[in-house]
Amino acid sequence: MLLTSNPEKTIAFNRKIHDGNLVIVYVKHGNMKAVTVSEGSVFQNSLGAFKHSDWIGKPFGSKVFNNKGDFVYLLAPTPELWTLVLNHRTQILYIPDISFVIMYLEIVAGCLVLESGTGSGSLTTSLARAIAPNGHVYTFDFHEQRAASARDDFERIGLSSLISCGVRDIQGEGFPDELNELADSVFLDLPQPWLAIPSAAKMLKQDGTFCSFSPCIEQVQRSCDALQSCFTGWNGI
Repeated sequence: MLLTSNPEKTIAFNRKIHDGNLVIVYVKHGNMKAVTVSEGSVFQNSLGAFKHSDWIGKPFGSKVFNNKGDFVYLLAPTPELWTLVLNHRTQILYIPDISFVIMYLEIVAGCLVLESGTGSGSLTTSLARAIAPNGHVYTFDFHEQRAASARDDFERIGLSSLISCGVRDIQGEGFPDELNELADSVFLDLPQPWLAIPSAAKMLKQDGTFCSFSPCIEQVQRSCDALQSCFTGWNGI
């Protein structure tokens, strides 16, 4: 079944912090935490206590103090920062690799992108920013709890209108038939990506782009063999 997107949802970025916003509390390099602002709550760390009520109404990027004079910075949850603070349900891609993938897939505003597996959602958030405001990312994971946690994360950081996250074994079932020849790009991060490549080939538009991310050369070799079989007439394999 095709995952539906909600066209009535829009992306909005408030320059000022409001109750319910997600902020990245930056203490120092390597010490950051994602916090949902809640009136009456208190954030505590090694520096002491910081009242959420003191944060509300301040611009993102503000330096805020506690009653001891210690301070933290309140940063907006960009994909780069989210990658550094998210919960690791799986191994993730970091910004150097993410930047390379998005550039070579030529992903821009308005693109329709397919991804499997979702994992911790690190790449997905950067894909969503790249295709905004009128594109869409369809991402799939075979693990139901991982997919549910990823959906919660995308809602928290305000990207749920750009991302549909489904439970599906892409290696075994392939991508949904409803997406045939609609995808501008397909990205795979799977243990056996060669099993999903025949389906990926059907999903792509004629001028679409494909990327498979694998840590082992044996995976790369088998994927290249599958690509040569399934992408006859395509360039740049």
